[in-house]
Amino acid sequence: MGRWLPIRLLTWDVKDTLLRLRHPVGEEYAAKARAHGLEVEAATLGQAFRQAYRTQSHSFPNYGLSQGLTSRRWWLDVVLQTFYLAGVRDAQAVAPIADQLYEDFSKPCTWQVLEGATATLRGCRKRGLRLAVVSNFDRRLEDILTGLGLREHFDFVLTSEAAGWPKPDPRIFHEALRLAQVEPAGAAHIGDSYLCDYKGAQGVGMHSFLVFGPEPLDSEVKCSVPQERLLPSLSHLLPALDRLEGSALEL
Repeated sequence: MGRWLPIRLLTWDVKDTLLRLRHPVGEEYAAKARAHGLEVEAATLGQAFRQAYRTQSHSFPNYGLSQGLTSRRWWLDVVLQTFYLAGVRDAQAVAPIADQLYEDFSKPCTWQVLEGATATLRGCRKRGLRLAVVSNFDRRLEDILTGLGLREHFDFVLTSEAAGWPKPDPRIFHEALRLAQVEPAGAAHIGDSYLCDYKGAQGVGMHSFLVFGPEPLDSEVKCSVPQERLLPSLSHLLPALDRLEGSALEL
């Protein structure tokens, strides 16, 4: 990590770190399909979505921006492919559903703030820490954060769509550090993805913390992430920062 600097900046992942969907994707898709006269099982749509999302992300990384797509077109194609894989072959019938889903996922009411997120952000601000978002999200994120009352906590919001590079690409982290005018050793990143968040930030010399849920951690991840960098919930962050700074003072 190099020479010790006090932590001045915390960068944050968003989805499944600060926010999550109120309802599973399959349920959202099934409800919208039903409203348009199509009956498709939520579980079938959920499985199809995961496959469509993986394929789209591989074929057109970071919303296909470098290949001439817009993030909106990218998501509409994911919806169309999801229904195709779920057995709905009529693209004309799915098109209005896709439009509606894109708009619905833009609305703050589709999302919920995770427990402890608001209190933790306030606690960080109270300590004088600067906060910023570094997320593989699209242009809708600013409005979602504003609608949920979280935008005010952040100096800036840097999405992969705006930056041009998704995590774990080091360039998106370097851009965040440039915007904040903070050296890597004076910053820490918090997120729920081992590869994109924990390793991505670590790779540019930042400190990093991994948020994990009730499911058991992958054994490889558990072995490679020090216990003091694991956060079972966001309420564990401030004590973890205290331990980090305390251990540095003992060096």
